[in-house]
Amino acid sequence: MDPNDSDSSGADEGEFTETNVLLGYASKIPTDDKISQLGGYPTWLDDKYPPPASLANCKICNKNMSLLLQLNGDLPEYFPGHERRIHIQACRQRQCRRKHGSIRGFRGTRISPGQGREEEIKKLQPKTRSAVEASPLPNLGSAIFGGGSAANSSNVPTNPFSTSSTTSNPFANASNSTATNPFSGSSLATKPPQPPQPSTATTDLPETFASKVRINSQPPQAFQSAEPSTPWPSQSSFPPPYPTYHLDADYETLSAENPSNIPASARIDNEFDTPESGTSGSSKEDKEAFESTLDKTFQKFADRLAQNPEQVLRYEFRGQPLLYNKSDPVGKLLAPYQTHSTVSDAKVQSRGTPGTSGMPRCENCGTERLFEVQLTPQAIAELEAEETGLEGMDWGTVILGVCGKDCMPKATKVEEGEVGWLEEWVGVQWEEVVEKRGK
Repeated sequence: MDPNDSDSSGADEGEFTETNVLLGYASKIPTDDKISQLGGYPTWLDDKYPPPASLANCKICNKNMSLLLQLNGDLPEYFPGHERRIHIQACRQRQCRRKHGSIRGFRGTRISPGQGREEEIKKLQPKTRSAVEASPLPNLGSAIFGGGSAANSSNVPTNPFSTSSTTSNPFANASNSTATNPFSGSSLATKPPQPPQPSTATTDLPETFASKVRINSQPPQAFQSAEPSTPWPSQSSFPPPYPTYHLDADYETLSAENPSNIPASARIDNEFDTPESGTSGSSKEDKEAFESTLDKTFQKFADRLAQNPEQVLRYEFRGQPLLYNKSDPVGKLLAPYQTHSTVSDAKVQSRGTPGTSGMPRCENCGTERLFEVQLTPQAIAELEAEETGLEGMDWGTVILGVCGKDCMPKATKVEEGEVGWLEEWVGVQWEEVVEKRGK
């Protein structure tokens, strides 16, 4: 069986395994999620509280950027009473390509009155590794995406891109779920901004799918003082947007075969190998040379995406990103903290251990940042489908790390019912540039 043919109807169920990663797919057909989108213009949690203008600008040329991704990021199982929205933007100026600060991510949060943030946070931050491993994983996928897969259970995270009758899907409506799906339409996502209402329970909060990406170790510039910030620029001041896509989602399924493993029978053809020379391309030395030149990290990345090639993003709050490269700055930062996945009967677990994400801590509150979402190269193909030039985006993946406490800005006073905005960490892994070797 072709390991990349994950949709084969003739395959036995035992040949596939489902992971905790929610995959997002671009769609021109409207989905239940009315908030999450790829491309287009951004929308806000509340039009009365837009983000500051400083978050709209490229850090290289200071021009306004274009939206890559917007996600409904409500995670009621982790942050009860929090409405969250995530945005990732990129500069389209040629001179800014491949430069730090040309892709930025930020988060908007509004907390319902009466929600005790500190008490909630203590419950969500286990003190020991054993406590984390012993605690059941919330079904974030179903909550965020509303996915109702047979593999979903109370002990595994739900798919933020799918919908479910028991948990809400970030991409689908789930008014009866206990957690909201950042990609699905929820009671909060499908209605116009509502006045904050006191709440005594979190069961009515919709689940949402949240994602952000950006590599930035410097503190967010927008919140260095309590001075009133410049309002978000008018839509006319931005470049023409990328085409708008709705987002749909489902859990990642993988073939039981591992395409990343090099078969024992693999051989390397050598133009100098001849019967007379007495050499063979299948020799042990040749195979070792082949393996040493193979970028195993990239091969794993490519093989994993090839099993679900239409995915534009990967979501797993508190999970681990799929690295494009382990030798670039982002790879060197995150690779030491990657753990091997373990396969269970229901899911492939890839959950990281708190305190070991490798990402810079939140500049606002000092809490460890956690992985939430990453964009894949297919997102470029969708966003640039109408482009005619060759000078497009050239990243391999964009990884978003968010504050583990979903904190509110400290440098500006945010009243109850208002929205606070903070820049988050985005790790960009650029495509490899192959340089010609001198003769």
